[in-house]
Amino acid sequence: MSNLPERRRGTSLLAALAGILAAGVVLGTAELAGAFFRASATPIVAMGSTFIDFTPPWMKDFAIATFGTNDKLALLVGMGVTITLLAAVLGIVAFRRWVLGVAGVLLMGAIILACVLTRAGSSLPDAVPTVVGTAAGLLALRWLTARLRRAAAPAATPAVSPPDAARGGRLDASAGERTTVAITEPRGHATSSAAGSAAVRGSTSRRGFFAAAGVTAVVAAAAAGGGRLLAGARTNIAAVRDSLQFPAPASPAPALPAGVQSPVAGVTPFVTPNGDFYRIDTALSVPQLTTEDWVLRVHGMVEEEFELSFQDLLDADLIERHITLTCVSNPVGGYLAGNAKWLGYPLREVLARAKPLDGADMVLSTSSDGFSASTPLPVLQDDRDAILAIAMNGEPLPVEHGFPVRMVVPGLFGYVSATKWVVDLEVTRFADRTAYWTDRGWSEKGPIKTMARVEVPESFASVDAGQVMIGGVAWSQQRGIGKVEVSVDGGDWEDVTLAAEASVDTWRQWSHELTLGSGLHSVRARATDRVDGLQTEERAETVPDGASGWQTVQFTVK
Repeated sequence: MSNLPERRRGTSLLAALAGILAAGVVLGTAELAGAFFRASATPIVAMGSTFIDFTPPWMKDFAIATFGTNDKLALLVGMGVTITLLAAVLGIVAFRRWVLGVAGVLLMGAIILACVLTRAGSSLPDAVPTVVGTAAGLLALRWLTARLRRAAAPAATPAVSPPDAARGGRLDASAGERTTVAITEPRGHATSSAAGSAAVRGSTSRRGFFAAAGVTAVVAAAAAGGGRLLAGARTNIAAVRDSLQFPAPASPAPALPAGVQSPVAGVTPFVTPNGDFYRIDTALSVPQLTTEDWVLRVHGMVEEEFELSFQDLLDADLIERHITLTCVSNPVGGYLAGNAKWLGYPLREVLARAKPLDGADMVLSTSSDGFSASTPLPVLQDDRDAILAIAMNGEPLPVEHGFPVRMVVPGLFGYVSATKWVVDLEVTRFADRTAYWTDRGWSEKGPIKTMARVEVPESFASVDAGQVMIGGVAWSQQRGIGKVEVSVDGGDWEDVTLAAEASVDTWRQWSHELTLGSGLHSVRARATDRVDGLQTEERAETVPDGASGWQTVQFTVK
């Protein structure tokens, strides 16, 4: 009797394991079936994307501030932990009351199905991976719990003869009959043999459960891995990108002037390598569009609705420009900004063909995964180099940066302009339509704010006494940086040396030399643009239209 609670705990743990493995079968089988459907038809992507859609701005900012560009990885880890815990509970429930376990699994399947079918562009066939995965998971759970019940079933109590039985038959005088009782082994020996047999049977049944659990784990992993490989083989985006040949641009990027790079070691490169360019978007699974799949629909309040293919872009007069992009979630001194050379087709030419109607004041751009951005129409019609970009730093767009086509608009934060995987442009009005982040509390129009960033020395760094070099970057797209100043230890503002300017649409680097003694020091930076003047000192958070304030860096001179 003393071992009974311990046995029950052990059985509950194994039931929890059965639930976790069954959940693995659900996800793995759905991943395999999902290889023949859109990525958003798989449970993990659908649930994660739905969570992102309902994330409030403060939580989004917290995730970016805490995890940076690893925010999606953090979401996946969190989802994995949550699914594991729920699956463990369902496994225990199913072991104790199978009907309740089935109800729980079906409820979870219904929730996943709702996530799948509410994704942008979804259709009824997208439900197939979830349905198949849920059915497979139920079968796996039934198989495992049945094995576990056999392993946990108590052995039957052996029949033990009464004490008189050992003496053989006796005469019941009242009945006048003789009752014959078989002579048995002594009680202690019989009980020991039965217990031994029960232990052997229990051990064998438990080994059977673990064998079944191992098979289930292998099947789940193989299905998930096979689904990923199959999906990759069906799209083969890498081969499509490698085969692309771009024509020479009708308007090449002007040559960069000498001296655009700050001489201070450690300052970010003037042109950000593709692999280092920040990535902030709502796509949990990167859309896999080929150049053959891609079509851009232009419609709404226009005289002419039409569609553009990728070949249409290749045949058009393309332009090439260096443009700095900035995320609205970038905090003061943050690194969610990057500068690249982009190749693309001017959006003003697209709109000139469409001929917007009077009263239109906004273009709602939509990506293949349902994200949308609201860009002021005049911004896309003026002489700035807003483009449908197809290349980045001399190569096809990386998939995570919008391949095959994305928008690049100088002077606006990305949440209102830089739509990746763009497939739809609707000319409309701010009064009639809203976009993804404006529905979540961000401002309708997102002009980039003037900002200076100190990169060297880093916060809390330790440097040698004597001549101390400091440096960084500043940006004010469409206005241009005219001056950057620093204040050391709260002292007077000093002008720094500005690097050469490539254009008003790119950031500008700077450097300064100080003579400092040992101890704790601080450097504060501010920029002045050529249109609006001095960068505001007023501190503001990223919501609703971007952070502001002067950055201060503290460091130690030794």
